[in-house]
Amino acid sequence: MRAIIVGAGIAGLAAALRLRQIGWDTLIVERAPARRGGGYAVTFGGIGYDAAERMGILDALRRRSFVTEELVYHKPDGSRRFALDRDTIVATTGPRSITILRGDLEAILFEQVHDHGEIRFATTVTAIDQDGDAVHATLSDGRVERADLLIGADGLHSATRALVFGPEEDYLLDLDHQVAVYMLDQRPAAIAPGTTGTLSSGGRTMAVISVGDGRNVAFFGYRTDRATPGQDPRTVLPEVYGDIGWVVPEVLAGMDRTDSVYFDSISQVVAKQWSRGRVVLLGDAAWCVTLFAGYGSALAVGGADLLGTALADHPGDIGAALNAWESALRPEVDKKQKLGRRVKGVYAPANPLLLWLSLLPLRLATLGPVRRYMTRRFIKG
Repeated sequence: MRAIIVGAGIAGLAAALRLRQIGWDTLIVERAPARRGGGYAVTFGGIGYDAAERMGILDALRRRSFVTEELVYHKPDGSRRFALDRDTIVATTGPRSITILRGDLEAILFEQVHDHGEIRFATTVTAIDQDGDAVHATLSDGRVERADLLIGADGLHSATRALVFGPEEDYLLDLDHQVAVYMLDQRPAAIAPGTTGTLSSGGRTMAVISVGDGRNVAFFGYRTDRATPGQDPRTVLPEVYGDIGWVVPEVLAGMDRTDSVYFDSISQVVAKQWSRGRVVLLGDAAWCVTLFAGYGSALAVGGADLLGTALADHPGDIGAALNAWESALRPEVDKKQKLGRRVKGVYAPANPLLLWLSLLPLRLATLGPVRRYMTRRFIKG
């Protein structure tokens, strides 16, 4: 059996690994000229953690994971609101969960699959045709590839989804926020090594996130109802954050020295069905729960693992496998999407009282009795 996988991100690479484990051949098609790194830090747990353990990559993920020494919430003038220490941070995440940079998770998956299947960079799918026996993908290099299954793992703005399921506007639910992420070449001196510093003010959040090995990521997220595709973050971010002091000017200056900037609206993908015939969507292309839910990477890996299991359990019957897979996974996705929509209301609130209320659970976590309860609940079972 053979699969064409569109997208060499976390979902696509995880799918390639899991399919290889059940005896399939894979071809990965990726529009970027090379594998991308960086991204923001993610908490990787739940079905993703369980899947990584079954797929044999958990030890590698643990070696690349990190624990923040201190998470400091700042006021706009740079002074502290409050802070979470290492023990509190560990207590809030639980034992079967790690924090890892998205790019590091992707790199580990890439190391597992790049010698065992073909990956074509700088290549896109321009047409998809299918019948009862196979799916045919016409590629931008002129070749037509035949497979038993095509997996669209090409992200929020999936070309696979547009070709097979319909235009993007039929599936995207805009959550009225914009996000920018990029790697910093140097840590602001006002933030201690290994520390993550963040502030929220007037509907805007900004953070410098320590992601291990001395690396730091700049993160910006803000409310907007005027997001326009194709905007230049080097123009937009100074306009939005220009009146905030602290380390913001220094971090914005670092944008000119980075290799790439991720800048996009925060949107969910809401699709009533994730497959049509021999084409299936996976990861953000199918369900994008957004960073508000904080579970996208785990769902990508967990979803790939479950897809491989369903295909193995229904040999030769693609339709039955995809139906079983979606029935098993959709309740978890629906739950996380609902969480993302709820969190939208308290993320970077413009109202100072709502900001205080949104931070209250974290403030309580710093109290000894609350932290000891969380430790008993999560760490000791």
